[in-house]
Amino acid sequence: MQASERDQVLRRVAAALTLVLHPTTGDDVVSSGRVRELDVLEDGTVRFKFALQADDPGTLVRQARAAAETVEGVAKVKIDIALPAAGAPQKKGALRAGNVPAPTPNPNLIPGVRQIIAVSSGKGGVGKSTVAVNVAAALAQSGRRVGLLDADIYGPNVPIMFGEKRKPSVVGPKGKEKMQPLEAYGVQLMSLGFLLDAEQPAIMRGPMIAGILKQFLSEVEWGELDVLVVDMPPGTGDAQLSLVQTIRLDGVVMVTTPQDVSTGDVLRGIKMFERTNTRVLGIVENMAGFICPCCGQRYEIFGRAGGQRLAEQTGLELLGEVPLEMIVREGGDEGVPVVIGHSESPSAMALRALAENVASRLEALVPAAV
Repeated sequence: MQASERDQVLRRVAAALTLVLHPTTGDDVVSSGRVRELDVLEDGTVRFKFALQADDPGTLVRQARAAAETVEGVAKVKIDIALPAAGAPQKKGALRAGNVPAPTPNPNLIPGVRQIIAVSSGKGGVGKSTVAVNVAAALAQSGRRVGLLDADIYGPNVPIMFGEKRKPSVVGPKGKEKMQPLEAYGVQLMSLGFLLDAEQPAIMRGPMIAGILKQFLSEVEWGELDVLVVDMPPGTGDAQLSLVQTIRLDGVVMVTTPQDVSTGDVLRGIKMFERTNTRVLGIVENMAGFICPCCGQRYEIFGRAGGQRLAEQTGLELLGEVPLEMIVREGGDEGVPVVIGHSESPSAMALRALAENVASRLEALVPAAV
């Protein structure tokens, strides 16, 4: 194996190891200093030292080995384990049960990104990813520099909805490597789905989700962006709390469908963001009536005006109503956002109007130049 090949394998192994996280602290095994002296030999053998700490589970080394073995070009993995000294104290800052700190959000975690918004709800199946993907694509169409972070760790759908199957490359000097986002339709993309095999499940606890989200924010070479859109998972749990604790959001767009069973869950999501002092920009009603592709008639399958009622109840603005069309689903499955593939359709026009509404609210948050 030539030196250039070994260097490429080394970068890929380092990136793979950063996804191995401590189940309690959420720290990855590279940045926490557990993996040391990482090297690739001429025969493709990867070798590194693993410095166990007092609070490390016994499975952590096995996870590191498995992560390195899955990297293309690796023939064998050898690990030298350094055991902790007797009576070694627990790592400073480690999280203990009942003592979970709420870190101050760091607005400079991604210094090149001008504004960050999240697309969220309290319920699954309402079309958060559809809204996030098409809003990002529409903003990019308008000439803005846009990134899309897929924060749905358990169900990452952004790769499918943008038709991307490539693996991200790793850039930067040794020891300061960052993942390079993929690009589709002018949008910079990052998702755990790019790093996992097609049928590989993401089996991890809450602290690990926090660690991955922080990596996707700080260890991805996002470059200069006008706006980063974060596609959130459903609910009001680890991912949502980790995001608002890690970085200061400029706003959240809440997605609902018209029926009460959806608006009730979305209301809980709104209350969660309010309690964490996170601005909610407004509400989007998705699937606001089905438009028949044969006759063009509209059917209120999921009810009517649930988003408007929720907006009135919360005092928030209804940012848009997106009708349900077959081409929206087809575009998602085929990897072509409807604002790109069927730009003159009612759903595409509604999503572009939504994107401009969101953009105007973000612009209003920027102080005027003196």
